[in-house]
Amino acid sequence: MHKQWHFVLIMALVAATPTSAWGQNAAPAIGLANSGTQSAPSIPDFSGIWGHLFGPGFEPPLSGPGPVTNRSRRNGVSDVYQLVGDYTNPILKPQAAEVLKKHGEIELSGANSPTPSNQCWPGGVPYVFWNNGMQMLQQPDKIAILYSNDHEVRHVRMNQVHPPRVTPSWYGDSVGHYEGDTLVIDTVGVKIGPFSMVDMYGTPYTERMHVVERYRLIDYEAAKEAEERAEREKLRFEVAESGLARDPDYKGKGLQLQFTVEDEDVFTMPWSATVTYRRPLGEWPEMVCAHNKDPQLYNTAIPTADKPDF
Repeated sequence: MHKQWHFVLIMALVAATPTSAWGQNAAPAIGLANSGTQSAPSIPDFSGIWGHLFGPGFEPPLSGPGPVTNRSRRNGVSDVYQLVGDYTNPILKPQAAEVLKKHGEIELSGANSPTPSNQCWPGGVPYVFWNNGMQMLQQPDKIAILYSNDHEVRHVRMNQVHPPRVTPSWYGDSVGHYEGDTLVIDTVGVKIGPFSMVDMYGTPYTERMHVVERYRLIDYEAAKEAEERAEREKLRFEVAESGLARDPDYKGKGLQLQFTVEDEDVFTMPWSATVTYRRPLGEWPEMVCAHNKDPQLYNTAIPTADKPDF
């Protein structure tokens, strides 16, 4: 019962080429005018509210190494009430597999394994992608990405490079550029906190982690097919109370995020995953993590500070 209430409570809260060195530059901007006789191509419009069906973990790629998945099964699919990461996934180095195994043991004991979302801490990249609500505010020189849970915000500098030395921060140093109809975001320097992890299964990372995201619009049928493919692997559902339930009448384009993660200290190889968004119903929800924690169910280390962290 506690496990189910744990998941319901969480649901109430939600509504490039990789390189391994920090100081290396992101891929250069492509598609910008190279002479006075050429005109800059149109930039894809990703504005508005996007939502994806909630479920722990990410959508696996069509081919190649994919993310950690759930060992616990219910009716043949991932058990959303018991998050036991598959520590036998070949992307994991032995020490990472051991960390993942210990998180799974906590879940198998009937307790809730601590995560950034159930402890009210910043999620980082790519963990933050679990949020089932997202908005992207595009400007020529920068992009802000808003997530529905706990006012999480990322800032992306456009057509820039990473500094030679990156000061770690919760969402890392993100630089972006457009490649035709695709937005590419390159992130390094993601800070490590007491509950930092790549996914809800506890997969660790180090400050050497490098994430490359690629966003593009896809047609309705492709979005629907991707969503159905994900549901065959794991139980995913929407929560109308969050304001992010799918709009059943919307037949327009979806938004697909494909991302690649590498961290030579944790993973044996780069791996990729996908998140597919569609248009939801309702308004942008107000979800404050610390206001929704039941002390009888959570031993929550809600972050506090005596002075600003900047």
